[in-house]
Amino acid sequence: MRLTFVHTAQVHCATFDGLRDRITPETQLDHIVRADWLARAQGGIDDTLTQEITQSIQAIETPVICTCTTLGEVAEAAGAIRIDRPMMRRAAETWGDILLVFTLKSTEAPSTALLRDELDRAGNPRQIVPLLLDRHWPLFEDGRPHAFARAIASDVRSAVTQRPGLKAIVLAQASMAGAAVLLSDLPIPVLSSPVLALKEGLARL
Repeated sequence: MRLTFVHTAQVHCATFDGLRDRITPETQLDHIVRADWLARAQGGIDDTLTQEITQSIQAIETPVICTCTTLGEVAEAAGAIRIDRPMMRRAAETWGDILLVFTLKSTEAPSTALLRDELDRAGNPRQIVPLLLDRHWPLFEDGRPHAFARAIASDVRSAVTQRPGLKAIVLAQASMAGAAVLLSDLPIPVLSSPVLALKEGLARL
């Protein structure tokens, strides 16, 4: 059995290899890393980039999981599993306001639209509360994932304190998953995408 991952950061390769070893060691994972796609998408995804992503994904013979939230909508339209779709589906089962946390401005629109879509499917009218933590993104870019996770967790705790009515927290980007562990003591669910997306991919095999 084989799955292919399309990443925009090299660090995700080790993350998903580790999950594979824990969940499904018999499955082979192939990784494609295209940091240039995310760089080009920061100003918006134009027709040229859309065509390039689409052709690349459609040329892959295995099920594909795109781990980049910014590129997720385009990748899903091309036939890939959008890494945050299973997570947003799970979040929509929560009947209460949802804190949507992201560290790239380019993630806000696609993540909000996807979560709203899943909330509408579930008939859940609850409010999405956005929290942009872009000041922490350079920590991830500098190869400091633990500092990145700690910074996110600290700000999320502050947000939860200031808004006690929240019923779930969604960490929009796969790169943020480390913060979920640091927030596991909170009395509300903290959702991240990697494990749920891998299980979705396995279900397609």
